Amino acid sequence: MSLLPPSKPNNIPSNSQWLGGIGAGSWFSLKTREDDFKITRFSSEGDLECSGIFIVDKNGFEINREYYFAYLSHCSLCTIVQNNIIYKFTYHEDNNV
Repeated sequence: MSLLPPSKPNNIPSNSQWLGGIGAGSWFSLKTREDDFKITRFSSEGDLECSGIFIVDKNGFEINREYYFAYLSHCSLCTIVQNNIIYKFTYHEDNNV
């Protein structure tokens, strides 16, 4: 069971958040770009699972305010809650462009 966060491997960014689950969990990192966001997902052991550029479904999200990743979050859609507002971040493009 992986509900509680394991020790964070050194290669995972310090701002990453653990999203635990039954049988598995992942570390998620969020960074801003000009008009979009880079989200990276790592396994509990620190292996890169996916990374890409995401766009948010509505205005109002502020990266410098407290937020947390929630379900449903995976490599093409991430759910983030801030101030009791649910934001959906949808995969837009590979982060290597």
